[in-house]
Parts: sequence; C-alpha cells; structure tokens
Amino acid sequence: MDATDGRPLTDEDELLKRITVRSDIFGGKPIIRDMRFAVEHVLGQLAAGDTVEDILDQYELLEPEDIQACLVFAYRSIVGTCVYDRILVH
Repeated sequence: MDATDGRPLTDEDELLKRITVRSDIFGGKPIIRDMRFAVEHVLGQLAAGDTVEDILDQYELLEPEDIQACLVFAYRSIVGTCVYDRILVH
C-alpha cells in the first residue's frame, strides 16, 4: 500500500521497486523486498492455481502489491522490456 493515502500502488515502476536481486540470495534470482521469497516461486504458485489470497494466507510477510509486482516483472520480461534497469540489484 502507498504509505500516504492507503490506496494500492498501481504504477508499474513503483511496483517493480519491490523486486530486488541479491547475489547472496538464491544465486541472484529476483526476490521480493530483499526477503527470501523468489519471484519465480510466487509465479509458480499462481500458475498452479493458487489465488492471491491463498499465497497471502500462507506467507504473512507478503503484501498484495508484492504479488502484483511479481506479475509486472513477469509481464515486462516476456514482452521484452528491460526490467533489470528498474529493480535494485545488490
């Protein structure tokens, strides 16, 4: 959520700020907010039929915007948009 007004983030570039890459976590795969939650894991759960609510119930540290950020990352990766220049790489 946006800290200023409580509404969900909708700007894709803002959402992508939630995706980070750290060489010391999962070999540098994209993760959510520097935590040990891989983007590919969330996408795999969605592909397997889990709902956003299922994932949020299973992982209490995740927020709805984290799931949305994973989808934005995947979408931009598939359409050929360079996403790595929009995420924090450690």
